Amino acid sequence: MGPYQRYLLPRLIQCACGSRVIDRQRHKVVPQAQGEVLEIGFGSGLNLPHYRREQVSRLWALEPSAEMRALAAPRVAAAGLDLRWLDLPGEAVPLPDHSVDCVVMTYTLCTVVDAMAALAQIKRVLRPGGRLLFCEHGAAPDAEVRRWQDRLDRLWGRLAGGCHLNREIKPLIAAGGFRFDELQSRYLPKTPRFAGFNTWGCAQPA
Repeated sequence: MGPYQRYLLPRLIQCACGSRVIDRQRHKVVPQAQGEVLEIGFGSGLNLPHYRREQVSRLWALEPSAEMRALAAPRVAAAGLDLRWLDLPGEAVPLPDHSVDCVVMTYTLCTVVDAMAALAQIKRVLRPGGRLLFCEHGAAPDAEVRRWQDRLDRLWGRLAGGCHLNREIKPLIAAGGFRFDELQSRYLPKTPRFAGFNTWGCAQPA
């Protein structure tokens, strides 16, 4: 891992993913989390202010990047949650079957190397009746925007830590064995359209 990936990239991701418009998106899903919660791709802890302490008994924070965990430290200290770190990739969740009530995943599915394997792990650890709360950017519905996403995807991935612009979020989650209880999507304001189509909602294992 070079200096860019180790030192500069985590701060760039924190800045981009900490914008006001993205923060509003986080607030649409994270406050619904209850019980024993697993967050996939915890990053620098940008979701922490949106959890309701009285609803969350424990938060498992899966984040393989030591640099991201260091950036998250002040937010973790201020959150007042029973937080436990997991440092393996999202494709290998080190928790028992049916051990969590809720999985939170925001702006993570775009970067996970094997998205289907990650979704299989999420499905495995959720208890019966458990929920996946998600908010992701991905493939746009407009052909011209999608063409630009396809053109830029490889370069974007190199600059943004493996992030993909053109992943189909709804079909991907459905193919992972989930049914949607809530599902919304739109282009975010004040965001480049090639990176601004968001899909969010709640799903349960089918």
